[in-house]
Parts: sequence; C-alpha cells; structure tokens
Amino acid sequence: MILTGKQITKEVHKKRIIIDPFDENCVNPNSYNFTLSNEFLVYDPGVIDTKYEHPTQILKMLNGELILQPWKLYLASTREKLGSDYFAPTYAARSSVARLGMFINLSAPLGDIGFIGRWTLQLFAIHPIRVYEGMKIGQMMFWHPQGDRTIYDGKYQGSNGPMKSQIYKDVNTSNRREYEELLC
Repeated sequence: MILTGKQITKEVHKKRIIIDPFDENCVNPNSYNFTLSNEFLVYDPGVIDTKYEHPTQILKMLNGELILQPWKLYLASTREKLGSDYFAPTYAARSSVARLGMFINLSAPLGDIGFIGRWTLQLFAIHPIRVYEGMKIGQMMFWHPQGDRTIYDGKYQGSNGPMKSQIYKDVNTSNRREYEELLC
C-alpha cells in the first residue's frame, strides 16, 4: 500500500521516514516533492565498459542554473536526504517535468528499504532544457512492505551527491582477469 501525504508527514515526525530538510509545502496527496541539487556528473566520452570504473566530469550550475543538452545523460542528485528503514521508496518525475520532455529516472525507480541519502537522478532531455537549483523536479513515494525487512547496506548507502555507477564492483575478479587476457 502506498502512503498518503498525510501519513508521510506523520512518519517523518515519528522519524520512520527521513526527509531532511522537510518542507510541508512539498507534501502531495501520496508523495513528497524533492528538489534538484547544483552538482552533476557526466561520463567521459567513449565506450563504458561495465567491468571497469569509467571516468566522469563534475559540472556545477552557474548562477543556479544549467542547460541540459539533448540526448546526454546527466547524473544529478536531490538536495534532500531521503529514505526509510520501514518503507520501500520509489520515485518519479513530477508530471510537469515529464511534460517538458525530461526524464529524471531512466529505469531504476525502486529504492531499497534502509537506503538513506541524497538520491542520484538520471537526467535526460529530448531537447535543451534549463534547470535550476532547488527546483521541484521529482516525487518520492513510500510503500508499506509485507514480510520481513532486510535493511540495505550497499555501496551507495549515505550518498551525499550524484554517484556514478559502481557496477564494476559486482564483476568477479577472476572473470575480469579472463576478460583482460582476451583483450591482449
């Protein structure tokens, strides 16, 4: 079951949902609007090999704004720390943002119970779009889980800004050596 906005507010006051900073004006009927930070990561050009860490460049907004270029992935983050040890979070773009032709999440809307941090957003625009620091860009929903909870304690825990993929850490070391030998 999805939590209503009123229940989200109650759970924040009980500290069973973390939203920091919390603004009651961002509470919707069944979600919470989060805002955009001013820092972004973009991957360096070239093939991204999932077995290896790929370099990124940091971009910061100039005077609180940035124009997103079409068909380019920007990793951004929420200004708020959000999460819960009790509820499963999911997020999506606000419909007003989606109507501009901007995606904030390409394929990973489900967060883990126990993740608490600044969420990495995958910004992708189909035409140039100017974004602003602090704009309400997306909405977080919280769902009541059924069954025993396992608390997330993975590689992205406690994120304090946009984080690039760390999928390369999932690759078995022996498979990596075999792969490198094939390249020689």
